[in-house]
Amino acid sequence: MGLGTKMIHAGAEPDPCTGAIMTPIYQTSTYVQESPGKHKGYEYARSQNPTRFALERAVAEIENGKYGLVFSSGVAATDAVIKLLKPGDEVIAAADMYGGTYRLFSKVFQKFGIIFHYVNMQDAAAIKPFINKNTRLIWTETPTNPLMNVTDIEAVANIAKAHNILLCVDNTFASPYLQNPLDFGADIVMHSATKYLGGHSDVIQGCLIVNDDKLRDDLYFIQKSCGAVPGPQDCFLVLRGIKTLHVRMQRHCENGEQVAHYLRSNDKVQHVYWCGFEDHPGYAVAKKQMRGFGGMMSFTLKDDSIATANKVLSSTKIFSLAESLGGVESLINHPASMTHASIPREERLKNGLTDSLIRLSVGIEDAKDLIADLAQAIG
Repeated sequence: MGLGTKMIHAGAEPDPCTGAIMTPIYQTSTYVQESPGKHKGYEYARSQNPTRFALERAVAEIENGKYGLVFSSGVAATDAVIKLLKPGDEVIAAADMYGGTYRLFSKVFQKFGIIFHYVNMQDAAAIKPFINKNTRLIWTETPTNPLMNVTDIEAVANIAKAHNILLCVDNTFASPYLQNPLDFGADIVMHSATKYLGGHSDVIQGCLIVNDDKLRDDLYFIQKSCGAVPGPQDCFLVLRGIKTLHVRMQRHCENGEQVAHYLRSNDKVQHVYWCGFEDHPGYAVAKKQMRGFGGMMSFTLKDDSIATANKVLSSTKIFSLAESLGGVESLINHPASMTHASIPREERLKNGLTDSLIRLSVGIEDAKDLIADLAQAIG
């Protein structure tokens, strides 16, 4: 089945009562039982909801997985994965990653006795020295947020499997349209569905996709017991978003390529971080495991000062200065003070995330308007 057909029909079945082509919003907290314990498969909406189940089928299908689980946010989905662990367990995590993930690891779970090692995963072999008998999980993003580094999923998966370690890949930047980590050996795929899956900046949600039966059962137990589940309205919005994921991602990729090449040609720009350039260190790996290079990128200016960066950030007319990404509208972001502010400055600088770095989420507007907007803001 083609990707476009899959996106439109994933998880969708006509409503058996009315024939409605769109999954109904089952706005209920509980379900009437015929007799104690005898019901139609639904007892309480924290545990089961038909709208949520439809979305869970959909995210599993578009990620080529067997099971999907959806959560109230991407961070809640990440939280569920770490709750598979116990005190004393160790995690090898990507050094360059979303600030909210780092905050969850370092400020919440570290105090419960879980140990985190932060590693540059552009070379999969760099993981090996950190593996020991307590290592239970490898956590990576690819491409990474915000420096667009690329991790070879298959190479990391081979290392993880050789040592009986789980591998979770945050696939938010690529989306299932561009990349399917389970196909390369990952055990868990995580998405902030707030981003490309929803696609319209109107919902907060996260999801996990797995193939293993026990892993699904363990994560479902956490989902049900801890209760970080999305409401049916939010599930409906993400179901609707997935139906246009393929056409939106095509436009994100087209616009992203044009904007990236424009920035590289601008004599006031120092460096552009975008994995679609053939001289990008991870280009060959990205080409192997992705179907396109997406609309996410970052850049620095030759005048590498906070004042100049702030002038650009405050001068765009079409790019909106805001956190998040992956919506139809273009966003401009300052990671050091916004999405990655929770990472200590010395850690950010060590990983290459400078105070003046600017991140773009290129939307689906007309590319010429986006380029003109950046041109006037850069000056």
